[in-house]
Amino acid sequence: MKIIVQKFGGTSVATQEARIAVKDKVQQAIRKGLSPVVVVSAMGRKGAPYATDTLIDVLKSENISVNVREMDAMMCCGEIISACVMAATLQKFGINAMALTGGQAGIITDSQFGAARIKNINVSNLHHLLESGIIPVVCGFQGVTENNYKFTTLGRGGSDTSAAALGAALHAEFVEIYTDVEGIMTADPRIVEEANILHQITYAEVCQMAQNGAKVIHPRAVEIAMSRNIPVYVKSTFSDAPGTLITNERSDCSCGSDISINEHLASGVAHLCDLAQFRIELNPEDMAAGRMLFEDLADAGISVGCLNLSEKEAMFAVFSPDVAHTCKVLEETGFKYVLNEGCAKVSVVGSAMRGVPGIMANFVAALAGKKIGILQTVDSDTTISAIIKEEHLVDAVNALHQAFKL
Repeated sequence: MKIIVQKFGGTSVATQEARIAVKDKVQQAIRKGLSPVVVVSAMGRKGAPYATDTLIDVLKSENISVNVREMDAMMCCGEIISACVMAATLQKFGINAMALTGGQAGIITDSQFGAARIKNINVSNLHHLLESGIIPVVCGFQGVTENNYKFTTLGRGGSDTSAAALGAALHAEFVEIYTDVEGIMTADPRIVEEANILHQITYAEVCQMAQNGAKVIHPRAVEIAMSRNIPVYVKSTFSDAPGTLITNERSDCSCGSDISINEHLASGVAHLCDLAQFRIELNPEDMAAGRMLFEDLADAGISVGCLNLSEKEAMFAVFSPDVAHTCKVLEETGFKYVLNEGCAKVSVVGSAMRGVPGIMANFVAALAGKKIGILQTVDSDTTISAIIKEEHLVDAVNALHQAFKL
């Protein structure tokens, strides 16, 4: 039995027309001799009576401080509705299907309500259904606690995580993530009109793109797939385009040959908006000060990114909603700082950039050519990022996309 996992996002199950497109994808898999396990996200947007946001509003209107346990139970309702409706759609077209909660699919989590981690998956029920010719339609985003079977949710990107985890537990041939775009693109098409669909990308690259702002697939899902070397396809529910394959190697890898910066060394340009940069003055004679700075920020629950640290200065970025809290912590602890608000982060990602001379020069020249000032850079083997003013973001993304010939 060749098992695959097909995950469908909210737009793919929101309307009858969309659900028929989902039915077509499931039928295509069955005709190819595959045994699909379907995973669905919640359907509907805020305002619809069954949308998750609407259900949360109902709960909070009764008690703004509702217990996280009850909040998770309510948040699971959206996926349960989707699974039931999707199973009914498949049944209407003669496909034997059954809706399952995350718990009924065997997903066991810890008790961290709102951001639970999967501990294990008992796939015996899924195997039994598949062997009986029944297509499981599983609620994404959710599981149950080990001891008392309370509903839990997996946090942001939870349905992607559900699909990848089920794929790993079932030793699936591959996982398909269906959405409303035809694959992972080299940049946000709303910013770069010439953005292209990537045919193939590595696990590491897509993780970096997601962490740097690209809305593709949740990094946790990719990490799970990578740990079991399970191929992941990102496709459109509404077309037959081949989509993007996420695997452990690049399709255009020039292994062992000379590479120039004119070749496709990068896979994409990602960006994050609504950031603020802090520059903190440090005393080089007080080595403990830097350690205390980040301990104080961590104790206050503030997550920092784009960190540069030297003897005399620390630079980092936070999201704008965290600015006031960060300022308060710095003032209470006596650190002098300069705040630069209205910032954005732009990143070029590509595993083939590793060790190639001229990459940073190309990056800087692209921004300089548009007279875009760089406030700070951060780099790794596979990613170069710069903090810039947000007003220059569109020009920066387009300039880098062009400079790296994406």
